[in-house]
Amino acid sequence: MTLLAVERIKLFTTRSPWWCTAAALAITIGFAALIAGTASDLSTVNVASTQFGYGSGQVVVMVMAALAITTEYRFSTIRATFQAIPNRTAALLAKATVVTLLAAVIGAAASFGSWGISKLIKPQADLAISTAYEWRAVGGVALVFAITAVIAVSVGILVRHSAGAISLVLIYSQLVEGLVTLIPNVGAKIHKWLPFNMADRFLTGNPDPTSRPLEFGPEPSDVTLSPWAALAYFAGFALVLLITALVVANKRDA
Repeated sequence: MTLLAVERIKLFTTRSPWWCTAAALAITIGFAALIAGTASDLSTVNVASTQFGYGSGQVVVMVMAALAITTEYRFSTIRATFQAIPNRTAALLAKATVVTLLAAVIGAAASFGSWGISKLIKPQADLAISTAYEWRAVGGVALVFAITAVIAVSVGILVRHSAGAISLVLIYSQLVEGLVTLIPNVGAKIHKWLPFNMADRFLTGNPDPTSRPLEFGPEPSDVTLSPWAALAYFAGFALVLLITALVVANKRDA
């Protein structure tokens, strides 16, 4: 518990987590307000459409998580941490835990805030959260953000440079996975097994039962696994990456 308290203090005494939290909430909730406010047909305003901006919020969470660890390497404070706590695995796990919990809180606030602002703008729309799909679409964002934070922290431990870690996680999640589909013959098959596509599967289902136009919400995933199996796959990918990062961190100089 002491390690968690220390990491919490270290995290919240810097500006980047506060700015990233504000940005993630503003972007995600702002997109929901925009979608609801400009919709001329109430049928297009549903639970799925309220989460249109979750991907943008996810990007900000990745930046926040990567900065949480890379700034320690940048200013060499990680050396003091490892001197005070010789067990590097425990120190890094404490940091990952604190960042992951913050990401989960951001995800919950962003998703339910998006749903709430849409309900406020279009009170006549059918925005009831009653089915398993609807709970995943809204409440599941917190889980996805938390796992995303683990991935970003792991990459930060491996790369140790803020610009490099942020560039890597953003280019992969926002560009590489989409470009894989362009590979002749096998691209679509590979894409079905990529981690962030799995996260989308958990949130959107396949097919999306709302029968909404694709432009009014996150694009449904082409993954064939069940939603919870897809989330387990995404979490497994994050766990393997974190274990790899911890092994590397213990073998090299701080």
